[in-house]
Amino acid sequence: MNTDTGNRLGQFLRARRELLRPEDIGMPADGRRRVTGLRREEVAQLAGVSIDYYVRLEQGRERHPSLQVVDALARALELGEDAAEHLHRLALPLPEKRHRAADEEHVSSPLLNMMAAWPQTPAVVLDRCLRVLAANALGRALFDGHTYRDDLLRLVFLDSDAHEFYPDWDRVAANTVGGLRAAIGADYDDPRLNETVGELSLKSESFRRLWARHDIRRKTHETKRLRHPVVGELTLHYQSFTVNSAPGQQLVVYQADQGSPSEEALNLLGSYTADCADAETVQELRPSTTTRGPV
Repeated sequence: MNTDTGNRLGQFLRARRELLRPEDIGMPADGRRRVTGLRREEVAQLAGVSIDYYVRLEQGRERHPSLQVVDALARALELGEDAAEHLHRLALPLPEKRHRAADEEHVSSPLLNMMAAWPQTPAVVLDRCLRVLAANALGRALFDGHTYRDDLLRLVFLDSDAHEFYPDWDRVAANTVGGLRAAIGADYDDPRLNETVGELSLKSESFRRLWARHDIRRKTHETKRLRHPVVGELTLHYQSFTVNSAPGQQLVVYQADQGSPSEEALNLLGSYTADCADAETVQELRPSTTTRGPV
């Protein structure tokens, strides 16, 4: 199943227009409005372009707006930094990339060794679709026990325990989809992405609704609550780092506040993991062999 086929720029503009209310931009509310959000002519006026030109952009009959027009549209739609950058990528795309096959994904040995040197710090390497490519022992233990433990996107939307594991599930779900949008940018031709979005759109109404919003949320750090089946509730801060040597991969590292109950619980999980661990402290996973649960 393909995602956002054809008129991606127009789909984004319409989705963001429908999320803006007149009162959000200082315009008087009109109870007789028949459309959700702003009208096309209102966006055109705010951006300083003709109504006909804006309609052609939304309908996909105009696909090459100038940089000045793109900037004006970003201001008119009150896009944040990440969403404005995404609009630029849609309107002014870079040359297409060659996508690596799933079995070509590889985490470098130096990165695996570095993760192994953090026995008290959960760390995972994710691909663009949030599948776990590698994890150290504590990183594996953090998500262990779930059907989709090695696929964090499917864990959120398809795992039966997701709402229990994520006490703030609504926020996690919205941020996860927004982060996926940010990670893929304007590059929607990745077959792995098409497969993932197609499956989730069919199986999860929540994912389908959030995907249609076109929210863009590039998350480099965040605080997240988890309810772990072994050690109970954890409040962890994570930092996400781009792996420059492997475009599309990100290293995610989790930490608890020093002296907090979450640090004690994380230490307990580490002790439990050490008791159960084998000789291998870092596991590299391939998407083709990752445990994903029933499809």
